[in-house]
Amino acid sequence: MIRFAWLRFRTQALVTVGVLAVLAVVLAVSGIQLAHAYGTAVAACEQQQHHDCATAPSAFPVNSDGTLFGLLSALVIAVPGLIGMFWGAPLAAREFETGTFRLAWTQGITRTRWLAAKIALLGVFSVAVSGLLSLMVTWWSSPIRTVKMDPLNPADFHSGGIVPAGYAAFAFTLGLTAGLLIRRTLPAMAVTLAIFTAVVLAFPMWVRPHLIPPAQTTVRLSSASIDGVEQVSDGRMQVQTGPPDLPGAWVLSIQLTTPAGRPASTVPDAQACEARTSSFQACGAYVESLHLRQTVTYEPASRYWPLQWFETGIYLALALALAGLSLWWIRRDRSARLSIRPARTGQPALALRGSA
Repeated sequence: MIRFAWLRFRTQALVTVGVLAVLAVVLAVSGIQLAHAYGTAVAACEQQQHHDCATAPSAFPVNSDGTLFGLLSALVIAVPGLIGMFWGAPLAAREFETGTFRLAWTQGITRTRWLAAKIALLGVFSVAVSGLLSLMVTWWSSPIRTVKMDPLNPADFHSGGIVPAGYAAFAFTLGLTAGLLIRRTLPAMAVTLAIFTAVVLAFPMWVRPHLIPPAQTTVRLSSASIDGVEQVSDGRMQVQTGPPDLPGAWVLSIQLTTPAGRPASTVPDAQACEARTSSFQACGAYVESLHLRQTVTYEPASRYWPLQWFETGIYLALALALAGLSLWWIRRDRSARLSIRPARTGQPALALRGSA
């Protein structure tokens, strides 16, 4: 059965391998150039006796390669969705649409074994494709990631590590399940895309921050952390602050508090900040003199790989649950079954009842 499934899938597999090979060559050539440019920039920075040259953005500007990095990041997240749409959804739905399930399930193997073989072959291949793509993009973008020092940024977290492999497993089994339940290819593809997109967008906001209890720290508000001030009513002003120096951390929230620990959404206005001619530095000095505190809730950069493993495990667990649901559903499905009836003239004795 594995061999038969491969014969039907080999054209798509060979085309995918060819595309990955071409992309690997392109990334290898440009990646070597990018790494050389990064090494040259760091060496020049060190000759000027600057500190922290390895991560200084001024030593290696990433704007020129930022667009390509963004496109590659989008590709890494798009490939699992495409796998679910074009490999998972049609796997069973097309059999029902064309009626070929009547033949496929009467060839000496059970329908459960038929589906299990396809899940094993296409599922493993899907995970391998996404994993290899993530590995290539991670290697190519390593200088950019080193400079950005923001591995937990939700915009970049999915484009590296092992999470894309979990995405692919989940998307494939999601498409398969949708195809079994809906039995129409195009609707199943649309449902797969909608659910996968919703899950991937919701996960960083509602699930990932709670996988590991976030850390919390309280620091004194300095003028360097003040991004701006805005006049509000009742002679008060709202202070806009940035996060303190937490290299590579994923800041979840910042709460401004008074020295007594009470929230301070606004602060008393002062003449130094009321006049239009006053400088931002003078206004910042006044705010700093209020001795406010910043309570920062964040995930430190050291939790990058634990979060990768936790998230991948969740997606793999969802994939196993969907695969199990599909196997259970196809086993109990009574829409196609064999029955034996007396032979009539011009009709076979063995007939198959069911609906497509």
